[in-house]
Amino acid sequence: MNYELIINKTSDEIVIALLNDKRLIELHREKGNLKWAVGDIYLGKVGKVMTGLNAAFIDVGYEKDAFLHYLDLGPQAATLTKFVEQVKSGKQTTSNLMYFKAEKDIPKDGKINTLVKSGQDILIQVAKEPISAKGPRVTCEISLAGRFLVLIPFADKVSISSKIRSQEEKVRLKELVQNIKPKNFGVIIRTVAEGKTVAEVEADLNDLVAKWEECFKTLKTAQPPARVLGEVDRTNALLRDILNEKFSAVHINDKQIHTDITTYLKNIAPDQLSIIKSYDSKIPIFDSFGIEKQIKSLFGKTVHLKSGAYLIVEHTEALHVIDVNSGNRAKSTNTQDENALEVNLEAAAEIARQLRLRDMGGIIVVDFIDMRNPEYRRELFEKFKEFMKTDRAKHNVLPPSKFGLIQLTRQRVRPEMNVDVQEVCPSCNGTGKVQPSVLFVEQIESALKYIVKEQNLKKITLCVHPYIEAFITKGFFWNSLLHKWKKATGCKITVRSMASFAFTQFKFYNEADDEIIM
Repeated sequence: MNYELIINKTSDEIVIALLNDKRLIELHREKGNLKWAVGDIYLGKVGKVMTGLNAAFIDVGYEKDAFLHYLDLGPQAATLTKFVEQVKSGKQTTSNLMYFKAEKDIPKDGKINTLVKSGQDILIQVAKEPISAKGPRVTCEISLAGRFLVLIPFADKVSISSKIRSQEEKVRLKELVQNIKPKNFGVIIRTVAEGKTVAEVEADLNDLVAKWEECFKTLKTAQPPARVLGEVDRTNALLRDILNEKFSAVHINDKQIHTDITTYLKNIAPDQLSIIKSYDSKIPIFDSFGIEKQIKSLFGKTVHLKSGAYLIVEHTEALHVIDVNSGNRAKSTNTQDENALEVNLEAAAEIARQLRLRDMGGIIVVDFIDMRNPEYRRELFEKFKEFMKTDRAKHNVLPPSKFGLIQLTRQRVRPEMNVDVQEVCPSCNGTGKVQPSVLFVEQIESALKYIVKEQNLKKITLCVHPYIEAFITKGFFWNSLLHKWKKATGCKITVRSMASFAFTQFKFYNEADDEIIM
């Protein structure tokens, strides 16, 4: 498998596409003014304490107060509260916890009003971004994620990823971390730490301890609500979590992001700096890599599969429903159950991809084509679980019900990725009526003459749909429309095909690649 990351910087956001063998499997959008991202640490102020819900609402500066449930306080909640109080009062003068006296762990079935009071300053971390009408969900179990380790203040325990199979490697890593970790800090050893040297693991731990030091320094003077420590941006977080030897390239169309990622990669994987590639072509980066076309075909209510089958994806507030339809796909040599199994297996692979791509969370119900053979049902269930293994989000897949439905839950920490694939027609602006198509070429010629005459430009670029580009440039050069326009205007004209353009859409650009407004 060959992974590529394509980073598209626009005027108001960064769009990140993850490709696996040229197929789009993840899409992320990061707004320039993004706040309340998962992993951000805030000093908040407790608002209402709801004993009936066993929860409290925390003011973190968002329009809706953040939600903190008792179960999200964590065992060391009393210790964290004491630490915050001592830092704010000046009694705790260092981020080092070696001599900090921890409080007893809180009971699992306690009441929130015994620990949290209205008006209290509280250190929390965003566990879920604001979704729909809900504010962020937060936790008091502070953790700092690195490349190989996760640092947990006040825990003083070393855990290791269950995905590391080798018992020898588990023992090696656990002993290594226990020998180098500071006192009163817990550590979770991540899967990617497998096989890493002492120097690499220690460097990662030192970076996390430095982050905690930064958090401590900000906390001393912070006034709630205030962000004490921000998580790394979405691009760097993706690289930190998924970067491995299978990555072949990271393509970036912005110089500043290129510099930032180069700096970040120097710290976490200096041996992979060669995979960072700058993109400076006039063709939009997503068009060049075929991503725009994949987005249009993969989002929306209907998703077509190669075999002719298709999925119908419906969303409600409570759950998502995916219906599998065979369409015109059926082999006459197969039985009904065999046909159903083939369609279901193809659909299962695509559904696993769709869940990652759209970042769908909560409850998902899949209505596969019914199969009477219990062996086929079992095979579908096992294959579906196998396809879901590549998903980094926590999930749980249930066996098929007696109605043939497969239900699963998937962790939701961010709003679902929703791309509206339907466009307002640029020719009619939604009215349903357009200029006669026979006059389309005359429209372009008229606009071209106006630009050359009124703006006195000698070099321009015409962007059109690929079919129109072929029509303008087809035939022998001296017999093409393009040649006739060049001859008539004396202007150097370049025609650029844009897969994202509507059929009758066209735009002109000057030498600086700025759109010419007429």
